[in-house]
Amino acid sequence: MKIGVLALQGDVREHVHALEACGARASAVRRQEELDEVDGLVIPGGESTTMWKLAVAFELLEPLRLRIKEGMPAYGSCAGMIMLADRVEGGTEGQQTLGGIDMVVRRNAFGRQVDSFETDLDFAGRGAVRAVFIRAPWVESVGTDVKVLCRTGSRIVAVRQGPLLATSFHPELTGDARVHSYFVEMVREL
Repeated sequence: MKIGVLALQGDVREHVHALEACGARASAVRRQEELDEVDGLVIPGGESTTMWKLAVAFELLEPLRLRIKEGMPAYGSCAGMIMLADRVEGGTEGQQTLGGIDMVVRRNAFGRQVDSFETDLDFAGRGAVRAVFIRAPWVESVGTDVKVLCRTGSRIVAVRQGPLLATSFHPELTGDARVHSYFVEMVREL
């Protein structure tokens, strides 16, 4: 099993280390041939409009959409959550996503960089996980096939739909690999 980390922008190295800590082989993905070699993909945090534009520039947008549509497991954290959303509120004009999760996500919902914070959250039976929120989105609404895995207050911050997982927060920055372990298990199931 090999899991890729989309290496256009964001916490690529941190996600690779977290995946390897869970026993997965992990590698950076920048080109279609690298995408073709992986069984699952992590889409890291960063800036979602920049990711979209870089995916277009690297000719990865359509191959990524196709792999997701075909059922490749994918996990998006922060901007990666935005990239996996079918609909985005507060996005830039014409902003495109990869889609796949029937949800509406609000960009920068928790505020600006200075509003970043950490907290412990109960994550889908995994116990309390440390969550780092940096200019993070939240989920405004989900479709009937989307399972809510985690909330902070009334806000949805982690979801799963089939082979797709998304979190508003950055577990790769905490040293706690339980969210990545959950994703590795998802990839092994398929």
